[in-house]
Amino acid sequence: MSETNIFFDQKQLRKLIANLKILTGVSANILDPDGRDINLFRGHPPFCRAINDLPEGHRRCVACDQYKIQHYTAESGFQFYRCHLGICEAVMPLYDKKNPLAYLAVGCYLDGESIEKQWEHTRGLLDWWPDGPDALKDAFFQFHQYSRQEIQAYTETLEALSAYIQLKGMILATEQTDLQKLELYLDEHYMEKLSLASISREMHIGRTKLCTLAKELSGGHTLSYLIAQRRISAAKRLLVQSSLPISAVAEQVGISDYNYFSKVFRSIAGTTPTAFRKEFRG
Repeated sequence: MSETNIFFDQKQLRKLIANLKILTGVSANILDPDGRDINLFRGHPPFCRAINDLPEGHRRCVACDQYKIQHYTAESGFQFYRCHLGICEAVMPLYDKKNPLAYLAVGCYLDGESIEKQWEHTRGLLDWWPDGPDALKDAFFQFHQYSRQEIQAYTETLEALSAYIQLKGMILATEQTDLQKLELYLDEHYMEKLSLASISREMHIGRTKLCTLAKELSGGHTLSYLIAQRRISAAKRLLVQSSLPISAVAEQVGISDYNYFSKVFRSIAGTTPTAFRKEFRG
């Protein structure tokens, strides 16, 4: 596990990315060093929203993001590619000396090739879609198309802005304390099967010290409570931002038993998942 803690000035980064979208119509986003979306941008095209609302689609998108980070081979600047469904994207690392602090991602769009031809390519990659590929055709045709020259101009502008992002300290790296390491570990692994023994083993921290850190981080609660907090916080975001069934939300945050999920949710949030979604989505 990395010994470096990465801090994102989400307010400034979100403002910058929103302004870029207004000026250019092209979406940009920030991924962490492992290719995970840090949730700055929520205005994804209808096609991408539909894919990510389905657990299998979300899994494929996350895996695709991680793959493109692991296989970045350009000497500098943006590397262009098509995602797992043939949509055009690009990615570029933001460095701290020689190590990438984060990745600047661009997408989702279609290039200047025939949109019908691009749809046929994507259609052939959607054999796993429950309602059949053609259910997504209308959403696909809402993608914007950009010429090679337009995307080249945009990415060159972003390459220049990357220096501004680093100059303003919007992304910073510092050494982690044990407390920060535990917090980051739980942020990254809360959806997995966790125990005191497994976390102690993975973090190379003794169980007694781990319990002390958990109490300090949670204000006196146990490690189990701390894990539950992470899961319910993630569940709240999914309940508001997606249309996933509550059972699917529970599975995505690491709780496979629906009744147990409802019990834990109520104990931490003070209400049921259904009531929470209704209150915040209307």
